[in-house]
Amino acid sequence: MIRNNLMRAITYAANKHRDQVRKVDKTPFIAHPYRVAMLLQEHDCDAEIVIAALLHDTVEDTDCTFEELEHLFGEDVKTYVDYVTELDKHVPWKERKEHSIEAFKSVPYDVKLLIAADKIDNLQSMIDQEMVHGEAMWHNFVGSREEQVWYYQEIFSSITENLSDDEWHPLFYLFQALLEKFQEGDVSQH
Repeated sequence: MIRNNLMRAITYAANKHRDQVRKVDKTPFIAHPYRVAMLLQEHDCDAEIVIAALLHDTVEDTDCTFEELEHLFGEDVKTYVDYVTELDKHVPWKERKEHSIEAFKSVPYDVKLLIAADKIDNLQSMIDQEMVHGEAMWHNFVGSREEQVWYYQEIFSSITENLSDDEWHPLFYLFQALLEKFQEGDVSQH
């Protein structure tokens, strides 16, 4: 059943994101949720959070609905996706980000792992693309580089706030290391 749901989620996400590409390198968008899911899978996370990772941008970026997710993948997956879905894109960038930062403080632990994996993939992509394209890549983003640094710092603080030492998962350390690299500045100059 779980394996079937995973296979169905891969197909579903690929279909929903089929016409979308990443902002800078124009690779098929599906590579992002797939990498996020694989990162969680590599760290032995529960199947439902891995499935939610595959679907985490479907409601936000496609015509998918929460009702459809619940019908196809169950209430838990729908709830996980709901936790990480941003406010409508008509809401200003900074307001959307501030809302997410605040909301992420109180999400379940598995959702914090999903958020960390999502941000790890985004940070790695930005670092890689900045090395290739330099400052020009930031023209593809709503928030400036400085605003992106602020956002990722705040997300990291939000999901790790009040964690005990034994709750520090390897994904949090990886997020922290990439964030430090990102904060160093224009990596194309290093």
